[in-house]
Amino acid sequence: MSHRLRAVVITVLGGLLLAAIVALVGSPAQASPSGSHAAFHRTGADTATAQSKIRSYWTKARMRGAVPKIVHGRPSPDVATGKPKVVKGKPGPGTDGFLGGAWSGGGAVVKTTGKVFFTEGKTNYVCSGSSAASSNGSTVTTAGHCVNEGPGAYVTNFVFVPAYDHGSQPYGKWVATALATTDQWRTAGDFDYDVGLAKVAPLNGKTLTATVGSQSVGFNLPRGQFTYSFGYPAARPYDGTTLDYCSGTTTNDTLGGSQDQRLACNMTGGSSGGPWFAGFDKSKGTGTQISLNSFGYTGEKNAMYGPYFGSVVQSMFASFSAR
Repeated sequence: MSHRLRAVVITVLGGLLLAAIVALVGSPAQASPSGSHAAFHRTGADTATAQSKIRSYWTKARMRGAVPKIVHGRPSPDVATGKPKVVKGKPGPGTDGFLGGAWSGGGAVVKTTGKVFFTEGKTNYVCSGSSAASSNGSTVTTAGHCVNEGPGAYVTNFVFVPAYDHGSQPYGKWVATALATTDQWRTAGDFDYDVGLAKVAPLNGKTLTATVGSQSVGFNLPRGQFTYSFGYPAARPYDGTTLDYCSGTTTNDTLGGSQDQRLACNMTGGSSGGPWFAGFDKSKGTGTQISLNSFGYTGEKNAMYGPYFGSVVQSMFASFSAR
């Protein structure tokens, strides 16, 4: 069988790497996985002292200098599915589509979406993430390549900064005590399963959900829905300082053969891990997360791809968020 090249553009602006994902799409697998046994990876930030050290590490200068990472992976041709399921979120204290720009609508999404910062090796990186409905009230969704090398080791110094705005951190830095991704991403860098989770420690005696609220998460839901995507892109025409978004009806990947969904969107590096919402209420800023920003193809402009939240992601999410 033929092999096709699958890649995301690497962009450099002001000496900073602002987007990068390169991978090869190989021969289709013969069977789809039936589940995931992703490990509950503890970060070691279980004490107040350890958490304070990580918060102190992320100075404004380090945040400004953080860059998106380069990852490699090999997607499979099928994504396991199961019975439709939505985990309902909680509130905190109709269009033809939009290619991308600043979000000015307000609502819950401003507080539940944030920037993700972490270290891999000796390099500091940045992604996006979302506060998700969970039993532990402390779960953040992001891309798999924002928690694990794929394949390889888990990252360190992971923090989530909700409602980040021009360097402002109104709800503080939330330190991860545990991380997880799918077996398919952790062992093979499979973009069909490029999903990551983080459990963050309480801050000022309150959980993440109690502080900023959380968004609903859906699994095994219909494809082709009208979707809103959010994140903190950093390459032109963006600068990573504000919450941005795009919207439109998702379609299948007809370019590279993955099982990811495609969204017409011009968001760039730094938006990785930002949530995709179906049934999004613009006035309330709430919806049901069905995917997240994962990758784009070299040579294809204004297109973002995101993994389908099927039974593998559902199993991982249920196990992780209950801890």
